[in-house]
Amino acid sequence: MRTSVVVCADREGIASRALDLVVDGLRAGIALRGEAHLALTGGSSAAALFALLRSDARASRVEWSRVHIWQGDERFVPLDHPDRNWTGALRDWLEADGATGVPVTQLHPIPVDAAIDRGRDATWAAERYSEEIERVLPRRAGAVAFDVVLLGMGGDGHILSAFPGAPAIAEEHVPALAVAAPTHIEPHLPRVTLAPFLLRAAGGIVVMVPGAAKADTVADCLTSSCDPGRLPAQLAVRPTTVWLLEPGSAASL
Repeated sequence: MRTSVVVCADREGIASRALDLVVDGLRAGIALRGEAHLALTGGSSAAALFALLRSDARASRVEWSRVHIWQGDERFVPLDHPDRNWTGALRDWLEADGATGVPVTQLHPIPVDAAIDRGRDATWAAERYSEEIERVLPRRAGAVAFDVVLLGMGGDGHILSAFPGAPAIAEEHVPALAVAAPTHIEPHLPRVTLAPFLLRAAGGIVVMVPGAAKADTVADCLTSSCDPGRLPAQLAVRPTTVWLLEPGSAASL
């Protein structure tokens, strides 16, 4: 399946191109329905983009009061834990300078804190998130549909918290599900993730992969026969996807 691959100058170039794609995708959603829905990625690949969303003039082209912000995946730990993805999104973008303009009611973190407060587990949080997604998101071809989904890729080829060989790869019905703590990659924490099947209905997908350490995995994903059980990131090899690389991560192509 064809997909777009763009090699940027460096990590900052990846973030800049991602900003343009996010802005365009959200503006298209707002023009079509009066609102738009963005799913965030966690990890280091998002930090530079969050900084641009906070401060770059291009971000002001989006009417943020009409945007809903969601999470692609989250670690099942308290908000003050350094491995929480939502903590970074709040610190680096959503709460920075108080200038984002997204109403609090349109911020949709995975309800990890509510689960912990109630003594419930990641499965409870996934069930509540699935209900919220089904209630709020628009649909395209019968499936809930984000306007833009941001993704990173792990060195093992995972996207979201869908790891090689994990049940999340084959899930076709539930928007969010619990994931057991991985043993092969850090942090070794249970998680809640969007199911990758949602990518099929997304308006646009942006995969940000900096770093030479992932070059061989990038090449494997983009050039080998499709086997998502081995390389979940191949589920993001779609006509609606733009892969943003830099010379290091593109070196094996």
